[in-house]
Amino acid sequence: MSSRRPRTPPIRGGRLLGALLLAFATPLAAAPAIPPASAPSEYAVKAGFLYNFAKFVEWPQAAFDRLRAPLALCVFGADPFGGELDLAVRRKTAQGRPVVVRRLAGLGELAPCHVLFVGSAERERFAEVLDAVAGQSVLTVGEDDDFARAGGMISFVVRGTRVRFSIDVGATERAGLKLSSRLLDLAELKVGAADGRKRR
Repeated sequence: MSSRRPRTPPIRGGRLLGALLLAFATPLAAAPAIPPASAPSEYAVKAGFLYNFAKFVEWPQAAFDRLRAPLALCVFGADPFGGELDLAVRRKTAQGRPVVVRRLAGLGELAPCHVLFVGSAERERFAEVLDAVAGQSVLTVGEDDDFARAGGMISFVVRGTRVRFSIDVGATERAGLKLSSRLLDLAELKVGAADGRKRR
């Protein structure tokens, strides 16, 4: 049964976060200044990133069981988002598909998932969850260095006033996922790329 964590206080520095999110969602648009009072919470920002990951990652056709199957954003175990993730994807599409949110209590519920978020409250189960989706075209997203070390593909980290993320490109390639260069350009750290480079 998923549990909910109290709402995370807003991250300060709304202009920085707003500009980063707007640049991600509409890369060619100029980002207007956002008043500090409207600074989103940490998990509102992470919810926006999860939706944008779905827009900037390409899945193989075999990852969907039918032509117009929805793209599923899944949260495993404890759910830190409250309603923020539902709000971020409401009436939206990605890859030409409707986006749905699924909340999962156990490993037997992992299919179908296209983006799988595993929060820090599930740290003891990182390896178990990642093993359960190994070899599948599932974009795995977590919150800290432990998640990356366990084999997760994208890891969030808060740097001062900004939510950033790192990407294990090698892991995404092995899962048959193609990442947009726009997504790669926003990553703080990329490891395991095909050419063997590590960049900041």
